Amino acid sequence: MTDDQADLLPTAGRLSGIDYGEVRIGVAITDPRQIIASPFENYTRQGEGRDAIWFREFIETESVVGFVVGLPLHLSGDESKKSFEARKFGAWLTKETGLPVAFCDERYTSVDAEEKMVAAKLTKKRRKARLDMLAAQIILKSYLDYHKSRPPSP
Repeated sequence: MTDDQADLLPTAGRLSGIDYGEVRIGVAITDPRQIIASPFENYTRQGEGRDAIWFREFIETESVVGFVVGLPLHLSGDESKKSFEARKFGAWLTKETGLPVAFCDERYTSVDAEEKMVAAKLTKKRRKARLDMLAAQIILKSYLDYHKSRPPSP
């Protein structure tokens, strides 16, 4: 976890994990009790207007109550240019959907996702098709694990 925004997200209801990209966005989702994170879809961006419509329909049909956006950090933990872009996307997501956004350190998620798919013996083509949504699942699971390990706020 990168900041205290986790306290902004509801503790019940479905959360969506986001692996932000300029071309594709990996999307994952939890169950309503926020126990299991599952890959959902790779969304190919189509412009802000169409993207906003897609996300609004997504939160409506899937009953999403908040987002966890992956924050790409340097190995040192410092923020990068991509971190700025992810934060800008998170602000846009809140503006367009009205839902809260928390950010989660996404270092190594793509590497972890790739390793899991290689171990599952997926072909290169299948790995490419699943990489972003699996990275989103890992981001979301990291958030869930972190949140469960924290003592309750007073």
